[in-house]
Amino acid sequence: MKVGFTKMQGLGNDFVVFDAIRQRFVPTPTQARFIADRHFGVGCDQVLVVEAPTRPGVDFRYRIFNADGGEVEQCGNGARCFARFVHDRRLTDKREIHVETSAGIIAPRLEADGQVTVDMGVPRLMPDEIPFESDSSDVVQPLRVADKVFDITAVSMGNPHAVQVVVDVDDFPVARYGPLIEAHERFPRRVNAGFMEIVDRHAIRLRVYERGAGETLACGTGACAAVVAGILRGVLDSPVRVATRGGALSIAWAGHGSTVRMTGPAVTVFEGEIMLPDNP
Repeated sequence: MKVGFTKMQGLGNDFVVFDAIRQRFVPTPTQARFIADRHFGVGCDQVLVVEAPTRPGVDFRYRIFNADGGEVEQCGNGARCFARFVHDRRLTDKREIHVETSAGIIAPRLEADGQVTVDMGVPRLMPDEIPFESDSSDVVQPLRVADKVFDITAVSMGNPHAVQVVVDVDDFPVARYGPLIEAHERFPRRVNAGFMEIVDRHAIRLRVYERGAGETLACGTGACAAVVAGILRGVLDSPVRVATRGGALSIAWAGHGSTVRMTGPAVTVFEGEIMLPDNP
């Protein structure tokens, strides 16, 4: 089976995007793993699928598959690439679109300077909404991981995040603790682990170990969750510049009940075709 694709990236967080409107295709878990493989496939952190909407009042449906083949709810850098893709492929002439995801409706907007702003929705903070097993709704909660107790803030941006503050994000052993937090028993759907260094009240540095993908060069929903956590903790003020290993995002949040707005780049790398295995 041969299908066309577009390789894209947002701050080094890379994607293989499929137009499932003009070609009928949704990858199986096996096919998604093959596509994401950096030796045998195209190589990416996530596979994105553009589909026609299933409900009135929206322009498209957006599906996301991690490198491990699992389908997930949301991806911020992917949302920006999605908006750039549908505009460049002339699937729409709207500068702002409304997109259906399994986590709800998002509204990406293509800016005049080529960057993309995404209304990522209202963050969810209650444990059962994340989901996170806890009897408390405190902003900061202890999480024991192996030999260490982290003070985390649990946030859902349509997908679950556990954010902790570290002194030096470059020196922190993300490769050791990221997988342990991701698979922690108190997060029944696993979790994205964010490690945030506070630079000043309007700037942070961030690394994220993503659920099903490992550490990536950038994580859009992780940046949103980190800023929400920092504002709730009283150490940040909106807007916040989030520096990742792949580049910087601007995140704005006015507080409880408000949506989070994320602005950053989305770049097309190349287009091609790939022969996929037929096995499910």
